[in-house]
Amino acid sequence: MKNQTALITGATSGIGMATAMLFAQNGVRLILCGRRENRLKKLLEDLFTLTEVYTLCFDVRNKEEVFKAIGSLPNSFSEINILINNAGNAHGMDTIDEGNTDDWDAMLDINVKGLLYVSKAIIPKMIEKKSGHIINIGSTAGKEVYPKGNVYCASKHAVDAINQGMRLDLNGKGIKVGAINPGLVETEFSKVRFKGDSERAEKVYKGYKPLKPEDIADIIWFAITRPPHVNIADLTVMCLDQASSTIVNKS
Repeated sequence: MKNQTALITGATSGIGMATAMLFAQNGVRLILCGRRENRLKKLLEDLFTLTEVYTLCFDVRNKEEVFKAIGSLPNSFSEINILINNAGNAHGMDTIDEGNTDDWDAMLDINVKGLLYVSKAIIPKMIEKKSGHIINIGSTAGKEVYPKGNVYCASKHAVDAINQGMRLDLNGKGIKVGAINPGLVETEFSKVRFKGDSERAEKVYKGYKPLKPEDIADIIWFAITRPPHVNIADLTVMCLDQASSTIVNKS
């Protein structure tokens, strides 16, 4: 994998950051994308002794920014072998009648349209090379719908459908496409969802042992290191105490 270049969106926290660190430890060249420039700089400082790193600061929701940023890559980073579509967010947890339309826009724009924009910017070159690997980070919320999950679940169901559509459309073009669908992972996710309410966010992960970002990074690494004829098409992972989105064994 040392001659491979991976582009990771949402690299400044959680699963994206853990994946970047694991890839760097294994010598994968990295293009790290995110909205927080200070965190991108810190990642560059932390990882540059392990591998070559290039950072791109942009918002996946902004179509012009996406294509401009990816189009600005220097020649040494322009050949992307692996795409990790990780950027995603949940905003609010309200019933459909009380939902905030700005929250709806944010989830659909980031989780669905952002994934599409980044993929559109990268897939054509993969087709030219007849080689590439795309991992879309979904969620158990894309496999079932839970109370007050409405639009977030809809966005992740869309990711599930896009993942399947990509795999169909790119079949025969030498490109692997697969999704990793995590359950409860202890990250900044809940703090963002509850709009900075740390006390409420912390309660989500109390009373049991949730997944860690490193657990998902390990699975992503497993997926991209399979033999050329093997593609992990769709994988769902939960912690031991989680049976579904609403059934979690808490002590």
